[in-house]
Amino acid sequence: MNYIPAPWRESYVKNVTKQKGCVFCRSLKLGDDRETLILHRGASNFIILNRYPYTPGHLMIAPYRHLARFDQAPKETTDEMSEFIKLCLKVLRKQYRPHGFNTGMNLGTSSGAGVVGHFHFHVIPRWTGDSNFMPLIAGTKVMTEDLATAFGRLVPLFRKYSSET
Repeated sequence: MNYIPAPWRESYVKNVTKQKGCVFCRSLKLGDDRETLILHRGASNFIILNRYPYTPGHLMIAPYRHLARFDQAPKETTDEMSEFIKLCLKVLRKQYRPHGFNTGMNLGTSSGAGVVGHFHFHVIPRWTGDSNFMPLIAGTKVMTEDLATAFGRLVPLFRKYSSET
């Protein structure tokens, strides 16, 4: 079996176990959407930039309620999450023009979930060739955009498109 190293994830792996409480619940309690990278809020869910993105524009959708199991979430939460997935795809297509997307959830520790107790949905824009040689040769992940820039680019589109529905 071949293993592909991902050294840029090291800071996340080292720090995630040191954090107290849930990253999503902590972000909501702070109340500063710019600081916590919350892009959009709905009735049951919110959309947030991933602080450790795989690509620029890597978004997550999470419910306000601290719920571990998607299958036990209220219908209004999962229905809104589905609408938010469509909204994220629309916004990311407009702003980043990706060639495709990875979407989905990691539910449970064995699935790779970094936040086990609070389910969330990932929407990751992808481009042909976005996995390059830098992580393998130089131990470096090249990100073409910082989180503050991504936040500034995406917030106006979430406002625009969410008001259209």
